[in-house]
Formats: sequence, structure tokens, C-alpha cells
Amino acid sequence: MNVEILLKQVRQNKNITLNRLSERSGISTTHINDIENNIKSPSLLIMIRLAKALDVEITELYKVKW
Repeated sequence: MNVEILLKQVRQNKNITLNRLSERSGISTTHINDIENNIKSPSLLIMIRLAKALDVEITELYKVKW
């Protein structure tokens, strides 16, 4: 599963809006939306900030199926 799909899935499962995630992470809603729609690739630092804001381990946003 792609990081953008996991990010959106985790955010929605926690009932967190883009605006709320933006407030919690300090990352603009546009940037988060671009990540979720696979327009931009997030840096590791951005993903760490998003994971903290979502209160999940960073590994939850990078699950890989083998």
C-alpha cells in the first residue's frame, strides 16, 4: 500500500480533517492534500510530523506488503 493511501486511511479512521491535521502538524492543508493525492512525495521529516500529529508510529504510515 502506498504511503499516500495509508496517510489518508489513518487520518479518516481517526476522524481527523485535513484542517485539523494541518493545525496539529504545522503542514499546510494543500501540502497534505497533495501527498494524499500522490501529487507530492513527502520527505521523512514531513511524515514524522504527520505521524506525531496523528498519534501513530511512523511505521504505521509505511507498512509494506511482501
